Amino acid sequence: MSIVPSGFGPDSTTDEVLAGIDLRGRTALVTGATGGLGLETARALATHGAEVILAGRDATKLAAAVTALRAQTGSEHLHTTTLDLVDLASVRACAADVTARFPTIHLLINNAGVMACPLARSKEGCELQFASNHIGHFLLTCLLSYPPASRLIAGAPARVVILSSGGHKYSAIDFDDPHFTRRPYDKWQAYGQSKTANALFAVALNRRLASRGVTANAVHPGVIVTELGRHLTPEDIQQMSSKGTTMDGRRFHFKSIPAGAATTLWAATSPLLEGRGGQYLEDCNIAEVGVPGSAAGYLPYAIDVDAAERLWALSEQIVGQTFAL
Repeated sequence: MSIVPSGFGPDSTTDEVLAGIDLRGRTALVTGATGGLGLETARALATHGAEVILAGRDATKLAAAVTALRAQTGSEHLHTTTLDLVDLASVRACAADVTARFPTIHLLINNAGVMACPLARSKEGCELQFASNHIGHFLLTCLLSYPPASRLIAGAPARVVILSSGGHKYSAIDFDDPHFTRRPYDKWQAYGQSKTANALFAVALNRRLASRGVTANAVHPGVIVTELGRHLTPEDIQQMSSKGTTMDGRRFHFKSIPAGAATTLWAATSPLLEGRGGQYLEDCNIAEVGVPGSAAGYLPYAIDVDAAERLWALSEQIVGQTFAL
């Protein structure tokens, strides 16, 4: 298929992207929904009529988010579920909770994430960024997609939106040592690897579920100041401000939170993406292949089918479960 420009761009906002779209009768689950991009995504979805499930680690923050969103949107169709993506038992409990309460899921927004944190590991021995950004979302998505729940297939046509990042350019997946047990830990390589995993997961998931009416795409939201950067040191911020993520000396194009969440909402609702998945999206459009050091586009390893299949097998091994229709 050819790439059709959407008419939107890097500074388009969530409300602009959703103008004229009616989401009544659609149920959406948003992870990391208590602040930043996740909260804005939930607000925009609720404003346009969707029933929204906010997922997050802290029940108190979830309750506060729902109170704020009800005041902003007037929606009574807001729900919460607790989710710690690093704890696979919590992921399974969240999936069971959602399955018990909602017969269908039409939109799954895998928004939550961590960035450039100190070395830590999950109970399974996974490096923390890989565990939180990819493995937790992999398990949650599969539990909601495959039998016995199959809530996304029940909601078809349904869409999965997986937040990746231009930071995927920091690293492909090192399948020989994905958890830094033998090589020195580098927080940016670890972050880049996890964001590459997000993009590859969209490729592999779409290959499996598109024929059942569930499409998956990866999103680069842009550079936004949110709690995602809570682990950054003053030195990190100074370096980023002077050099940018482009690695070519150009400064960041910083986005507002509504602009940062816009590509997520475009991925979730645009008619241009009907039946179309396995793509890497940025600035409310389908991205094209970039070059190393460039700000725009993606590197080919982020959508490589063989790597996507290898990642799927590794992910199943880590969670201790295989998924098949």
